[in-house]
Amino acid sequence: MILTDVAARPVIAHRGDSAHHPENTFPSFDAAVALGVDALEFDLRLTRDGAVVVMHDPTTGRTTDRLLVVRDSVLTELRALDAGARFTRDGGATVPFAGKGIVVPTFEEMLDRYRDLPLLIEVKVPEVVPEARRLVVRHGAQDRVLLDSMDDRAVAPFRGQFRTGASMRDVLRLLPRAWWPRPPASLPYEALCIPRWYDGIPVPVTRLARQARRVGTVTHVWTVNDPDVAEQLWRAGINGIVTDDPGTMLELRRRL
Repeated sequence: MILTDVAARPVIAHRGDSAHHPENTFPSFDAAVALGVDALEFDLRLTRDGAVVVMHDPTTGRTTDRLLVVRDSVLTELRALDAGARFTRDGGATVPFAGKGIVVPTFEEMLDRYRDLPLLIEVKVPEVVPEARRLVVRHGAQDRVLLDSMDDRAVAPFRGQFRTGASMRDVLRLLPRAWWPRPPASLPYEALCIPRWYDGIPVPVTRLARQARRVGTVTHVWTVNDPDVAEQLWRAGINGIVTDDPGTMLELRRRL
């Protein structure tokens, strides 16, 4: 799979083509697919009635027309929201996707709609794990998903059955090795999905990538929207660029 191929340079659409469409919605994902991205990235949370939905924040106020707490809401309440209501590219002067019937997707819909595309999935909370595991298996998607989380409790249960990314605890454990001459003997995950900055502190992504690559583990960096930065990362050996603006990154990759 391209998300774990050490020779690949995938362009990964962060919540879809989210620079130009409402994040984590079908218009955003469809636009990214039309551009020719290598993978889609999105986030999972659990509703009160046990549905797995595609939502980054614990609440809906930033991206929809109403403020709800995802874990305290049922699926029908979330599906009634306008998921295009807040998207703007001009500081709120226009909201071109409001009132267009854009809904919060479910994980099952994502698996069914994008059947041939690799998926980089951020599991936001541990409670998602059992139902997400069931849905991946039900849809036969084991070979095209990479499950990731900052929270070790939300990603460790998938190891041994699915490809996974490193949690922040894993990254902190690897961090001292960034300056060691010898790589680790092995790593318990297939990918480092890491930011360039964490809590205001720079992350030595190229050093970490160098150590990871020596044991067959890839590195994907998020969220990169500046083509100059993306070029530097690719030339330094980073594999995937996770971006809000996949069209720009695809054009950059064609030029390199």
